[in-house]
Amino acid sequence: MQSILYIIGVTVMWIVIAMAVIHVVMDNRQPAKTMAWALVIIFVPVIGLVFYLFFGVNHRKERLVSQRSVDQLTKRFMLSFVEQQNLRVPERHKQLVDLFVNQSFSLPFKDNQVDIMTDGYTFFPELLRDISKAKHHIHIDMYIFENDALGRLVADVLIDKAHQGVHIRLIYDDVGCWKVDHDFFEKMREEGIEVAAYLPVRFPSFTSKVNYRNHRKLVVIDGIIGYIGGVNIALRYVKGTKDQAWRDTMLRMTGGAVYGLQRAFLIDWYFVDRTLITDRVYYPPSLTANNCLVQVVTSAPTNLYPEIMQGYVRAILSARRYIYIETPYFLPNEPVLFALKTAAVAGVDVRILCPLRSDARFVEWASRSYLREASEAGVKVYLYQTGFLHSKMMVCDDSLTTCGSTNVDFRSFENNFEANAFIYDEGTALRLKNIFLKDQENAVPLADLPKRVSPTFIKRLWESFTRLLSPLF
Repeated sequence: MQSILYIIGVTVMWIVIAMAVIHVVMDNRQPAKTMAWALVIIFVPVIGLVFYLFFGVNHRKERLVSQRSVDQLTKRFMLSFVEQQNLRVPERHKQLVDLFVNQSFSLPFKDNQVDIMTDGYTFFPELLRDISKAKHHIHIDMYIFENDALGRLVADVLIDKAHQGVHIRLIYDDVGCWKVDHDFFEKMREEGIEVAAYLPVRFPSFTSKVNYRNHRKLVVIDGIIGYIGGVNIALRYVKGTKDQAWRDTMLRMTGGAVYGLQRAFLIDWYFVDRTLITDRVYYPPSLTANNCLVQVVTSAPTNLYPEIMQGYVRAILSARRYIYIETPYFLPNEPVLFALKTAAVAGVDVRILCPLRSDARFVEWASRSYLREASEAGVKVYLYQTGFLHSKMMVCDDSLTTCGSTNVDFRSFENNFEANAFIYDEGTALRLKNIFLKDQENAVPLADLPKRVSPTFIKRLWESFTRLLSPLF
């Protein structure tokens, strides 16, 4: 009897495995990702099936917000765009601008002032100062809002503004804040702040979406001031980790670009709260006047195409002189890696700056073979050694830059809800270029690290194994 039950159990298990593999194959993903999931499911079936259920199910064909609702939420945004006068799109970037307009209706706005902050010591005092001056509303969309000394300080300032009658809406990612006590957010609710979790993981209802997270870092104050970049609300973004300082990039923007940040937040808010917010007061007239052009671009695993990844590929292949990239994690998918190698072989000065030591050891091992491969194609790879580099930015040809929440890795390009500002302005590009070059002075070239360039057989084998699994990260 036991042997019959065993045979039945094994048969059922292999039927389930076969069905899962067929599901993976018929999803028509990139072959590398398909093979990685198939191998995990076949060779570690129980764990592999659980991981696939949690992290592998593809939701790109789903719509979290109906097109009708997006259209309603976009009306004021469109009106602000139409009201622009003398809008001039640089001819060499027109196709990139059109790509974002056609894919996700990310409209370009001129008349922007962009201030750059490179650490938490400069960002958080500026943010708190702007929050203290808020008159009408504060919108915050954060992957992590930590219950630590800094998080509690920000929460107290927000509560004080709520008591003054300022309307505050806060979105936090449920997985990003898994370690945060729910009482922390509940206290804010009790004090008059509207707080919502993005894609809360409540088993079994949202199990298959645990892998799809809102990684955005957006702040909008009175529809006039906006922030975007890589900094979450947590003390480590100021003090760093136990043994590493923290280097990051955050942009403070005023002008038309804030309309793009506002639209991104209000669409997210509709998803978590089902409230349509379309009042004109959320899109006040711009007080800045110049030709600094900005597009705020969002991407999501539920969109038909990965818009920010497409933008990276287009920008890289359009570069004529140089491409400088900072990213904490370098696990590029095939289109991005191929574009970088193609640009380098064509004579473009391609430089990639990553941290020497990552905050995610497994990811660091997986990235090493990618960095070596890029270096062998002529890409200049530098490893930042005076702290942990969490900055996410790219500068091209003194004319284009992008900065936001997007890492150069599979997760950001394909699995996460991300937001980046694409800025078409020489002055901003030159400032970020200088920041990159200053960071480069605190980095060591990969070519100067023989153990990284020519690792032992065991290390190379481990790197190859982690790279095989990198599409699943």
